[in-house]
Amino acid sequence: MAALCTSHGYSGRRHPDDLLARLRAAPVGVTDPAQTEAGCDAVLALVAVIATLNATIKTLEKSIAAHLEEHPDGPIFSSLPRSGKVNAAQMLAEWGDCRQAYDSPDAVAALAGACPVTKASGKHHAVTFRWACNMRFRNAITTFADNSRHESPWAADIYNRAITAGKDHPHAIRILARAWIRVIWRCWNDHQTYDVTRHGNARKLTMAT
Repeated sequence: MAALCTSHGYSGRRHPDDLLARLRAAPVGVTDPAQTEAGCDAVLALVAVIATLNATIKTLEKSIAAHLEEHPDGPIFSSLPRSGKVNAAQMLAEWGDCRQAYDSPDAVAALAGACPVTKASGKHHAVTFRWACNMRFRNAITTFADNSRHESPWAADIYNRAITAGKDHPHAIRILARAWIRVIWRCWNDHQTYDVTRHGNARKLTMAT
């Protein structure tokens, strides 16, 4: 049991002897041979389906990576820190390649749900979560933002400052995603890949540390 726990990266909160005792004390399972065989067939069928899905997913990921490299804007999104091929392709697919579609990075942020909604009426003023947006875009850009903070000191600094200010994790990630959208917007409009040495705020942070 100890070897099995180690091989599967078990956290170790319970001693292997305790786990083994629990297994031995568990209720006896189905003893009818026909029912046992039927259950076995069902499990094997599910395993076969999962294996097929995994193989198909790998094939699709290879296709996505190949088509991303063929797209003129593919290198821009692939150059972002920890974007990954699939995530980069997701962002590009939802962002699009029509420069005339957005008049500012704020328009992109609104579409991606990375900025709040401000409601004002007389003396009433409220800033609320943006529910109406492209959900696929929000998922893609926030996934990238979350991953980027593990490689980019600039992204980590924005995230940490948001957390220090009392924001929860999802809110801090949306703040970081909005900051990244401004950077990507400039790269996208200039047809240039991301270069940390040309990213002014990132360069200043590196020089300060």
